[in-house]
Amino acid sequence: MTAPTTDTTGLAVPVVLRVAPHESLPETADRLASALAEQPDRDVEVRLAAGTYRLAEPVRLGPEHSGDERRTVTWSGPGALLCGGVPLRWRPGDDGRWLATVPDGITPTDLFVDGRRSPRARSAPQPAHVSFAVEAGLTGARAFGIDRWTRPEAVTCVVKVRWRTFHLPVAGVEGDVMTFPEPCWTNATGGTGRVGPYWDTTAVDGRQFAGGIVVENAIELLTEPGDHVWDPVARTVTYLPLPGQDLEGSDAVVPVTENLLVLDGAAHVRLEGLAFAHAAYAQSVTDEGYIGAQAGLTLTGPEGPEDMAGRFYTKPAAALVVRRGRHVTVEGCTFTRLAGAGAVLEHGTRDSAITRSRFEDVGSGALYVGDTEPRPGADLQSVGNTVSRCVVRRAGERYTDAVGIWAGYVAGLTLDHNTLEDLPYSGISLGWGWNQPEVRESVLRDNRVTANRITGVMRAASGMHDGGAIYTQGAQPGTVVARNHIDRSGYGGTQRDGNGIYLDEQSSHLRVEENVVTRVGYKWLSNWASYGVRNRSRGNWTDTDAPALGGEGSGSDGDHLRLDALPPEALAVAVAAGAEADETVWPGAVDLARGCAATQSSVAASTARTTEDLSRLAEGQSDGAPEVASRQDAAAVALDRDTSTDTATADERGSWWRVDLGAERAVGAVELWNAESMATREVVVELADEAGDVTASVAVDGLVRRPTVVEVGATGRYVTVRRAHGAVALSSVAVRPGDHPIPRR
Repeated sequence: MTAPTTDTTGLAVPVVLRVAPHESLPETADRLASALAEQPDRDVEVRLAAGTYRLAEPVRLGPEHSGDERRTVTWSGPGALLCGGVPLRWRPGDDGRWLATVPDGITPTDLFVDGRRSPRARSAPQPAHVSFAVEAGLTGARAFGIDRWTRPEAVTCVVKVRWRTFHLPVAGVEGDVMTFPEPCWTNATGGTGRVGPYWDTTAVDGRQFAGGIVVENAIELLTEPGDHVWDPVARTVTYLPLPGQDLEGSDAVVPVTENLLVLDGAAHVRLEGLAFAHAAYAQSVTDEGYIGAQAGLTLTGPEGPEDMAGRFYTKPAAALVVRRGRHVTVEGCTFTRLAGAGAVLEHGTRDSAITRSRFEDVGSGALYVGDTEPRPGADLQSVGNTVSRCVVRRAGERYTDAVGIWAGYVAGLTLDHNTLEDLPYSGISLGWGWNQPEVRESVLRDNRVTANRITGVMRAASGMHDGGAIYTQGAQPGTVVARNHIDRSGYGGTQRDGNGIYLDEQSSHLRVEENVVTRVGYKWLSNWASYGVRNRSRGNWTDTDAPALGGEGSGSDGDHLRLDALPPEALAVAVAAGAEADETVWPGAVDLARGCAATQSSVAASTARTTEDLSRLAEGQSDGAPEVASRQDAAAVALDRDTSTDTATADERGSWWRVDLGAERAVGAVELWNAESMATREVVVELADEAGDVTASVAVDGLVRRPTVVEVGATGRYVTVRRAHGAVALSSVAVRPGDHPIPRR
């Protein structure tokens, strides 16, 4: 290396190490360490040329690859792709299928063909009465036909229980029972004492498990174009092409390397413009299996201390890992086509930032910040980190219990102006520890969740429950959730689910201010636990309502509830939120049924639960919810804009609920929100004129969702929801005018 030089401004010119795709990045790291030692007063840039850098092992950077207060180390590379996968070559097989041989030593869990994630061939969910837990495993082998399949030991059972997902690799079949390796099966069942409070009820053998197992990865199931199967004996991947897909020159990749770039103890490092793809995540096919606890963290190991605060859970493998980092900046990077997570900042990483980066098509969660220890030593605390102007789309694509951005026990974290869209479970999850004593006084404090746009989360088709667009746990003095725009959380779901802002368990000392929350499947703001204290909401805007905040010292000031249309100041907040301004914000919708008279055929129950009622229910006490006697008062509960209150007729023939619009109106659509019981199905929505003559009649097949949008397109005065047999139980009804755009997902 030459001696330092200066440019015309008198500043030292950076040392530039140029790298081509055929060169070794681990060897480049060695060159970097030498350059830093030889030029102690100069910035160093590792400049990657455009192209694909295939990694057989992670690139590891430590203190010797770091800058300091005087200089920065930069890895830059617009157009440079760090790839952890190996390419496959196809050959024609039978029945229109194509095969590829996988190199020795690789057990593929994921496949990407022409940039598209290829799902493993899978069954439909089995009815609850077919599959249930016994001591040795899960029943249902005969119903699925696994006992007759070619490779039963290659099959994985996927089980969803509320917010938890399990991927259980089959070890064998004994009669009707599928067995699983250890410690996978023990960890999937209750009684270990290693899972959070009351969670044994959401284990595979817990009382909240209702069957619905899906099995995957069997050649007998390969019928859907775009799917594939891995055969561990023949060491082949079999793929069924999409219509018109040419596999002769296709790009097929199986991820192999779990981490692509690991910074351990590195400081003053910048990553600019890099792309990360095809990182692997092998846990689900090991003897551990994938035992989801919450938010993409899993229970691993054959044994461990009993702990209810979630200390000993394992984060998913990630393309980028930063441990004990200081002043690490990730800017303008892309994370896509990943089997596991995008990036993890952990083990005392502080004063670091991920900004203006994109996470899309990620198997687990996009971003993880912090850890699960409530009171770590000073050198392991996560402090002062930032995630800003990032876009997260379609994270949790395989592990649907994962969230967009997860933060554990963190302090001074800023999550600002991010866009999160199209996610199976929660959008942002901040805090940890549930109702355990450690959470009352942990390192959690002074975090800011501001100006994020979170839309289309808690996807109904994903089958995950009990989450929200923004979800919190733990006492967090000084934490603010403000000026976020939330739209469609749990929208169109099949349970009372999908909160906007969910202050769960011991969430305490939080301020919720000037957020815009619309079209959520349950509450715009949930603070159900009486032991979550001193939370305040102020000046928020929403088209719905919810029970008052629970817990001592909690309350609301000046929230704008039950809005038909968002006022200009709310629209301004919604438009400005997210990584980029968006003028297409849903502005609200006129409800013709607002303030109208309603009645129903009979009254079986009508409840208006408060937060305190819900807290007592959760603690096993009676709900104490008031019952409304008259048919008019009961029916009006469906018009109160509170999706946590229900009304129901008796279980009878010819039951109905009706609203009088006061005059004949042009009706475009009717939104029906099923009650907590989710009992209402197979209904007919009728529109009748003033004389009672039916002007439109639309049948709804199957279960009414939250909501089901019924397109009517006719004129009338009376909207009636009829059911031939059984109760009509509703939480909410809205009638949209014919000239108003029908709300879409």
